[in-house]
Amino acid sequence: MEKFIISCCSTADLSAKHFDKRRIHYICSPFQLGGREYLDDLGESIYPEELYRRMLAGEKVSTDPISPAVYADFFTEYLAEGKDILHVSLSSGLSKNYHNACLARDRLTGRYPDRKIYIIDSLCASSGYGLLVDTLADLRDTGMTIEELVRWAEEKKTRLHHWFFSSDLSFYIAGGRIPKATGIAGTVMGICPLLYVNRKGCLVSYENVHSKKNVIKKIVEQMERHAMNGLDYAGKCYLCHSVCMEDARTVAALVEKTFVNLNGKVQIFPVGVCIGAHTGPGTIALFFFGNERTD
Repeated sequence: MEKFIISCCSTADLSAKHFDKRRIHYICSPFQLGGREYLDDLGESIYPEELYRRMLAGEKVSTDPISPAVYADFFTEYLAEGKDILHVSLSSGLSKNYHNACLARDRLTGRYPDRKIYIIDSLCASSGYGLLVDTLADLRDTGMTIEELVRWAEEKKTRLHHWFFSSDLSFYIAGGRIPKATGIAGTVMGICPLLYVNRKGCLVSYENVHSKKNVIKKIVEQMERHAMNGLDYAGKCYLCHSVCMEDARTVAALVEKTFVNLNGKVQIFPVGVCIGAHTGPGTIALFFFGNERTD
């Protein structure tokens, strides 16, 4: 029996089936929709499609960090079983989850002095965050100790690239991620912003691209530019989408055509409701290991 667990937040945007198969434990992030609180429980309570339908109908949506008390309850379950914990948190550049998980760890250290609790700030988001955690599960299965996994994660996490584009700017405008005037002009002109997650784990704008066709090419060009070993990239590649599966399959097919040595097919996941509450529909995100991210 393993002496430690790997855990993360549900905002790692993999499926419940995938988490269970990889023996990755997860804690659900809360969000508010239409004045009611929900949990991002990977589609059990509410599907992303329903979220976007209700957002488009005018219902207000907001997300909240997981509280220290909820983290403490989650960790206690495993500590009481005599297991150590390696918890990987959503980027501190996007959420207070890392801070709150550290507060929970500090509260529990005195109660469980013989147990180890490691909290890693992933500096990642969505299925890129999921790819980091999934890779840690791969390394765990090779026999790495919890300390070796912590060192590997801290050394490699900013080599996990996140590239996003959106063909629907409505919720980027509403959330203040792009200026209203820019967003309206972009919608009229058919502009799709290309964004990335920087070294500090923050989502930033990279380039405004005319037309979806062009931005699909651009996002794969970024993988050509940054992927480990370039066109010989042999790692995993994940992709997620917010109710635009056709676009996701188009990007995946282009990636698979361009990178013939990939470790398996591009794996496609839906953007979860907490991340989707900020992006809205029409977003594609591509994730892979490469060179060091910049600021």
